[in-house]
Amino acid sequence: MACLRALPLQGIKVVELAGLAPAPFCGMVLADFGAQVVRVDRTGAGAGAGTSYLARGKRSVAVDLKRPRGAAVLRRLSAQADVVLESFRHGVMEKLQLGPEILQRENPKLIYARLSGFGHSGIFSRVAGHDINYLALSGVLSKMGRSSDSPYAPLNLLADFGGGGLMCALGIMMALFERTRSGKGQVIDASMVEGTAYLSSFVWQTQQMGLWEQPRGQNMLDGGAPFYTTYRTADGEFMAVGAVEPKFYELLIKGLGLKSDELPNQMSITDWPEMKKKFADAFAKKTKAEWCQIFDGTDACVTPVLSFEEAVRHGHNKDRGSFFTDEKQVVSPRPAPLLSSTPAIPSSKRHPFVGEHTEEILKEFGFSQEEIDQLNSDKIIESNKPRANL
Repeated sequence: MACLRALPLQGIKVVELAGLAPAPFCGMVLADFGAQVVRVDRTGAGAGAGTSYLARGKRSVAVDLKRPRGAAVLRRLSAQADVVLESFRHGVMEKLQLGPEILQRENPKLIYARLSGFGHSGIFSRVAGHDINYLALSGVLSKMGRSSDSPYAPLNLLADFGGGGLMCALGIMMALFERTRSGKGQVIDASMVEGTAYLSSFVWQTQQMGLWEQPRGQNMLDGGAPFYTTYRTADGEFMAVGAVEPKFYELLIKGLGLKSDELPNQMSITDWPEMKKKFADAFAKKTKAEWCQIFDGTDACVTPVLSFEEAVRHGHNKDRGSFFTDEKQVVSPRPAPLLSSTPAIPSSKRHPFVGEHTEEILKEFGFSQEEIDQLNSDKIIESNKPRANL
């Protein structure tokens, strides 16, 4: 068994400015792999302030950045940090006198990560938006949905978390690695539009080779093919089919109890609608559990569509420990990918309250007790320690 070493990002200090989900996810990834992440929350939450989503493994300091002395607090934190992560629109941080030019003047090694929907240049850089808007502008949304329906977004996963938070985390990792050679930090402009477009590189390239020449929802990998879609079972559940290659397709046909010589050619697009009906009729004759008994352990590329609760209980996921439970019995996916020597160790503690660690963090960054007391008195910072339940 490999000897576990220090976490990959141990010793890296990250200052994350509170924002919506993509940036907190990016910070959580860094925290899971060992970074010391300080989340800078807004003041005004008051005693007993609640927690934030995706705050696992972080500590919270509450600072009023709109006041000059609050901005000065952040500058002092940034002077000792490796990474500053913010998700505001173009010009907001500059207005607060917290832009990269100012922070990197004091700390040339600082990596300043800017995660935004449209990026920090271009005619939309000052415009509001959400995942569905970034997905639309990337071109990817036009490819999603059934042929008879309007385009639809797959939750808010692609732009917010894939093209946004995860791509930003990748940029931070590359900048940290480059800094080992140059000794200098840099600015990361992570646009969710561009990150989503980059994720779809395969689609962009293969559509020029004819893979996506049919209308939306009628191509091989967007639900158009009978061998790459989902089917309802006898108990109202669903099975997912991805039998693209001929040898896998033959196993699918066999498992369904059909005969290849009685079906059209697999790649006969004009026959796909009729083949879908045949497959649907077959799947409707057995329950999801019965289909699992037939297809589990085969290469037919047929798997059950699992709920979150079912995914946690599934044998394969249990074998790998793909999910873990924190001290409040909240179940979460284990961080990925799995490193053999230095795997992530996600915190099992509850998420921090807003401002829970304000005084603790400021002391670590060199603030005196007198300074902290004055900042508290002037309501520049807030400390919201949780109260004991007696």
